[in-house]
Amino acid sequence: MPRLSEVIAALENLWPAERAESWDAVGTVVGEPDQEVTRVLFAVDPVQEIVDEAVKLGADLLVTHHPLYLRGTTTVAASHFKGRVVHTLIKNDIALHVAHTNADTADPGVSDALAGALDLRVVRPLVPDPTDPSGRRGLGRVCELDPPTTVRELAARAAARLPATAQGIRVAGDPEATVRTVAVSGGSGDSLFDQVRAAGVDAFLTADLRHHPASEFLADRAHSPLALLDAAHWATEWPWCELAAAQLDEISDRHGWNLRVHVSKTVTDPWTSHSPSPGAPN
Repeated sequence: MPRLSEVIAALENLWPAERAESWDAVGTVVGEPDQEVTRVLFAVDPVQEIVDEAVKLGADLLVTHHPLYLRGTTTVAASHFKGRVVHTLIKNDIALHVAHTNADTADPGVSDALAGALDLRVVRPLVPDPTDPSGRRGLGRVCELDPPTTVRELAARAAARLPATAQGIRVAGDPEATVRTVAVSGGSGDSLFDQVRAAGVDAFLTADLRHHPASEFLADRAHSPLALLDAAHWATEWPWCELAAAQLDEISDRHGWNLRVHVSKTVTDPWTSHSPSPGAPN
């Protein structure tokens, strides 16, 4: 069986920590380098529900997309929910490794997985990584649809193929407009409006779109007559877990590690229900 240090080296090769944003907190949070790893669980969020699932599964390593301590801390006391996560992990000999923005820009990365889930053909990164001579790494993806579809049909496809959440898919723009090209970005995406406008796409599918940025972006109809599709943050990033698990499976087979790799299907989106307004448009 491989040691944790060997598995982490393989993961770091997929998502090097130096490619994370300067504000990010990636890498190994908990774990003994010499401990053996036989079972791995991938998930979006390092919350207690996921950690309990890892314990029940008998996992030795939990890999999450979101960091546990993004802004640092001065305590891991179990009186706080993040401290309880750390205590549970250590008591059960479970390591925690995080791949966040370094997985967002990877090739393949979070947005490739999102595009794949929607059966979109990736053309190029939305925001290319200037350090990548191949031009394949970067944030977000510009994609093509073959055949073209409407905004309404694309939203229905996203609702059907992404994991179910209370929010579903919100749409801004003409639902009957034709979509031939679409930009996608897993997670929060309204900081990318300038790049989306420059890409000349017909639609942008992402998450966490805020009122004012979206309103101002859509108001500039002369330059950006495109539609916005807003999905749940968790749902747009969950497909990466399946992609990452498949990547580790391939590495395990190549090295003869015989790892058992799992993907959590537990919904950790914080919104639990949705009540549509009477008479609201479909």
